[in-house]
Amino acid sequence: MGTDKRERKKAGHRARLNAERAAQARYERRRRLTITIAVPLAVLLVIGLVAVLSKGSGTATDSASSSTSATSSTVSTSTTVAAKPASAAGKPCVALSEPAPDNAPTVDIPLGPPPTTLQITDIRTGTGPAVTASDSVTVDYIGVACSTGAIFDSSYLRGQPATFGLNQVIPGWTEGLQGMQAGGVRELVIPPDKGYGSTGQGVKIAPDETLIFVVELRSISSK
Repeated sequence: MGTDKRERKKAGHRARLNAERAAQARYERRRRLTITIAVPLAVLLVIGLVAVLSKGSGTATDSASSSTSATSSTVSTSTTVAAKPASAAGKPCVALSEPAPDNAPTVDIPLGPPPTTLQITDIRTGTGPAVTASDSVTVDYIGVACSTGAIFDSSYLRGQPATFGLNQVIPGWTEGLQGMQAGGVRELVIPPDKGYGSTGQGVKIAPDETLIFVVELRSISSK
């Protein structure tokens, strides 16, 4: 009987060991299965989160870009509107507001109310034949807006004289340059009706602006 009891006890012990091993095996299988499923799922969740965040960031950037573009457009439009000069009618002539270019002659601005007729002043008399209305001329010049004292054009700044026919320019030049001789320097004070009138010219010459030019005649070409 003692032997049978020991055998039954051993058998019970082996059964418990087998049951524990089976339970441990089941636990290990469940753990591996959980890892197998959980890790890819976690990776997918991370990828999805990154995609969402990236999309959100892109949207914010696009929105900022659109906002910046809209602001730039508004600023550009505002600048264009603001840059359009008001009429110079009734405004007095003021002193030169910036230094004259190197080698340019002195500009004598008639301060106060601008002249209403074309004013012609010879600063230096040239020699040779006189310019006629049908001639072409090559000149250096500097142009100043009477109401602001600003230089709006100058061949001295460009370093290149201009050549044109007297029938291709504003009336103040057509009339004002006749009679000049090569080498001569002349100042023209041109009222609006002999310049660019009530429309002005671009953003540098206001409507109804009186213009002051000092012109140095380089050469004459007769037809």
